[in-house]
Amino acid sequence: MNIITGMETAELDLNRQKKAKEYSRISRRLMLVDLALTGIYALVWLLLGWSAGLRGWLEGFTNSPWLLVALFALIFGGIYSLIDLPLSYYSGFVLPHRFGQSNQTLKGWISDQVKSLLVNGVIGLLLLEVVYAVLRAFPDTWWVWAAALMLLFSVVFSTLAPVLLMPIFYKFVPLGEEHADLVARLKRLFEQAGTQVKGVYRFDMSRRTKSANAALTGLGSTRRIILGDTLLDEFTADEIETVLAHELGHHVNRDIPLLILSQTLTTVLGLFFAHLALRWGVGQFGFQGVGDIAALPLFMLVMGVFGLVTMPLGNALSRWRERMADQYALDATQNPRAFASAMTRLANQNLAEVDPEPWVEFLLYSHPALEKRIMMANRYAEKARAA
Repeated sequence: MNIITGMETAELDLNRQKKAKEYSRISRRLMLVDLALTGIYALVWLLLGWSAGLRGWLEGFTNSPWLLVALFALIFGGIYSLIDLPLSYYSGFVLPHRFGQSNQTLKGWISDQVKSLLVNGVIGLLLLEVVYAVLRAFPDTWWVWAAALMLLFSVVFSTLAPVLLMPIFYKFVPLGEEHADLVARLKRLFEQAGTQVKGVYRFDMSRRTKSANAALTGLGSTRRIILGDTLLDEFTADEIETVLAHELGHHVNRDIPLLILSQTLTTVLGLFFAHLALRWGVGQFGFQGVGDIAALPLFMLVMGVFGLVTMPLGNALSRWRERMADQYALDATQNPRAFASAMTRLANQNLAEVDPEPWVEFLLYSHPALEKRIMMANRYAEKARAA
């Protein structure tokens, strides 16, 4: 069906929408299984005394609190990774292939898993060491200092990710002469916004997936717009321009700093609840103090539950900012037809539900449902015609 009557636009593939609903439903169930598995794993370590037992055993090998944290995290996290591996394999490799969304080979998937394990392991261990150092040094106010350090970490991570971390997984290439028209359009958008972004890059999504995507990444001198080759190869120039304008809207609206700040405020509250839980755990589970590494499963449980409870709030904030970026794209390009067509093509190509159930969007969606974004473009077009 045509999204905007009387205009040449992408058509929504109703057969793929049926598959999209099934794909989304299975993915949600797998997410619930993964959450349950994580929670049960942490509870078993606490209730059966394995956590305190492991800490006591490791203390027979080292007196260094830094090494103790590292060894405990390695064993605790390593066992969980092995238990979770079959679920990760099914959800990350088997299911996308079953629904025709993946181009990745098994060798490529394994390579990505190893890279992710190493990168996330190093970053996670660094952050964990810092948090437990603060716990040991400031047992009563550690949650305030830890939140401040996490804010600093978020800024550094957001700045360095596009140039140090993301290239580990993808190859980034500046748009070349074959996209000269897009580059020219982008320059006009930048001039119109009175701002600058440090380049637009193509990255090789097609090595892994058939889905298309784009994003604004980085801060300051590393801020850049990245476009998947699946987007550049399958979308029209007008459609890509609206996607670029949407990403530029995030920059104009200062969304990355805003989201970092909101996440920091949420983290402060989460760490405060973790502090209360750790103090309770000292008496309940016999921990040596709030800085006892044996309390890590309890720490993880509290932060996980808090994250689930506050996730709808964070997603609501994100959807608000995404709507603002959509509005910016419509105002900047004055091309609602292309915007609606781009959203429709995303639904078809990414096997994404256009009209998820309201509770699903409320709980899980960081972007407005595609149907709402398309309707927004239609209303914009109607107002333009009436003006």
